[in-house]
Amino acid sequence: MDDLPPARIVEKLDEYIIGQNPAKKAVAIAIRNRWRRQHIATEMRGEVTPKNIIMIGPTGVGKTEIARRLADLAGAPFLKVEASKYTEVGYHGRDVESMIRDLAKAGIAQVQIEAIQRVSASAREAAEERILDMLLPKPGTDPDFEDGKEAGERRSRTREKLRSRLRAGGFTDRMIEVEATAPLPMAGIFNAAGSDEMAIGIQDMLGKFLPGRRKTRRMSVPEAISFFQQQEAEKLLDEDAVQREGIERTEQSGIIFIDEIDKIIGSNRGDGPDVSREGVQRDLLPIVEGATVTTKFGPVKTDHILFIAAGAFHGKKPSDLIPELQGRFPIRVELSPLTRDDFKRILTHPRNALCKQYRLLMETEGVDLRFLPDSLDAIAGFAEELNRSTQDIGARRLHTIMEKLLEDISFNAPDLRGRTIGIDSETVRGRLADIVANEDLSKYIL
Repeated sequence: MDDLPPARIVEKLDEYIIGQNPAKKAVAIAIRNRWRRQHIATEMRGEVTPKNIIMIGPTGVGKTEIARRLADLAGAPFLKVEASKYTEVGYHGRDVESMIRDLAKAGIAQVQIEAIQRVSASAREAAEERILDMLLPKPGTDPDFEDGKEAGERRSRTREKLRSRLRAGGFTDRMIEVEATAPLPMAGIFNAAGSDEMAIGIQDMLGKFLPGRRKTRRMSVPEAISFFQQQEAEKLLDEDAVQREGIERTEQSGIIFIDEIDKIIGSNRGDGPDVSREGVQRDLLPIVEGATVTTKFGPVKTDHILFIAAGAFHGKKPSDLIPELQGRFPIRVELSPLTRDDFKRILTHPRNALCKQYRLLMETEGVDLRFLPDSLDAIAGFAEELNRSTQDIGARRLHTIMEKLLEDISFNAPDLRGRTIGIDSETVRGRLADIVANEDLSKYIL
């Protein structure tokens, strides 16, 4: 974060998301404020709480993508949840605290991956030694005798030759037998245990005491190296330290994206499922305000977790949320519907642009796919028209249009190897004009 001031964060987000600068600016400030909080006096650090954000805008305009890319930039544990899954009548849905447990798992998994990468070199060496022991078993010769020493030297030279060949990518066809421990199947045993968290906790606890089944697997030498490297890396890890750091990162850097928050706004009828919706708001309130949630890794404090909520708010507005919850989301930004120019830029500008994706997909078949400039105008025009005449699904419309446009080319690609195919505006209109003209049909196809 030292090298990511807010302007730089917005530039990074621009590489993947077109437009929506107010939302990008808001999240960039929120993330930078976390870095600032870490650099102020200790006695005040705990008093600075994150300023949670509500994004308001139609589907497909980049709300989720902004939050996801932001978490990647900051290296923060990230979790996306749907608010509507907590609204089932009778509360058969998951409890609200489960989002914190899931975020803690994500934080610990993130730290574990980083720790494994740090010890990967040592783990690789240990894995190579195990493979070499299998390729060149130890002799029973006593090394104290002269001939035993000579045999040991010859074996050492042979071992180094095998090591060089192994590192050069040799033995790819050599199959060896590896003994692995398979965990005992426990699925379905604890279905009546209560919550999913309780069942998983019981299974984890018993898994440490009940020995798994020993089984022998045949695998190639490269597969065995990866298998042994994973085992050796796990031996080198300090699980307690990984969990402590994972919990710390979850508490100080975690981001939870709550989608469809407008779906938990009731209609003030006072009965039926609307009561459940307001109940979910009240359950969310202590989590967002700051609470301590018990997980199997230990208690997790939510005081400094950043919550980003989002919703379309069709016929509703953020002020329809209960006042206490409104106060915990002080920053509100509106995302604009996408225009024809936005669609055109989405096709080519982002690092993961759709045109780039389809070109790379066709290159695997030996087909050179090219989108001429006028085709981009036509595709963007059809996307805008379909969103206006049917259902506005934002940038997701481009996925359906591109699939329909390139359907025949994708199907026949193996027979088109070596050819260059250009997509122009006539091709686009020829493939899509009939569907757009028939509005009823477009509801089913696009």
